[in-house]
Amino acid sequence: MSHLKQKLSDDIKAAMLSKDALRLETLRGLKSVILYEEVAKGKRDVGLEDEAILQLLAKESKKRVESAELYIRGGAEERAQKELTEKEIIDSYLPEQMTDEALHAVVDRVFAEIRPEGMQQMGQVIGKVKAEVGNSADGAKIAQFVKEKLQ
Repeated sequence: MSHLKQKLSDDIKAAMLSKDALRLETLRGLKSVILYEEVAKGKRDVGLEDEAILQLLAKESKKRVESAELYIRGGAEERAQKELTEKEIIDSYLPEQMTDEALHAVVDRVFAEIRPEGMQQMGQVIGKVKAEVGNSADGAKIAQFVKEKLQ
């Protein structure tokens, strides 16, 4: 079992003991997402690697932000707050996010390396930046910084 999956299981037990209902619900949901992905990829017996689990957690975190924004637009502040609290729980398992300055530095370095001619090479630059920073930066933010630099 991966280190991250084991930590989730341990934290589920701790949430049960402390009767932290929201944390328990959130962690069980994450475990379900991981299990579903393992079954879908035929890796139920061996499990997913930590890197794949981190990608799933990042997606779940992003979903919470999107849901919260929709709830806010709909006037359901309490539901939006619940989504944001779940996001904080999920984010505690993700690597610390890079600062904008650090991400700009990586984008600048990749630009100097690749020397893109125009927008048609945007995907190549984004791919290289993502390979370097991994899960420590949001893909949308990477794309935004690369696009700004290309223009």
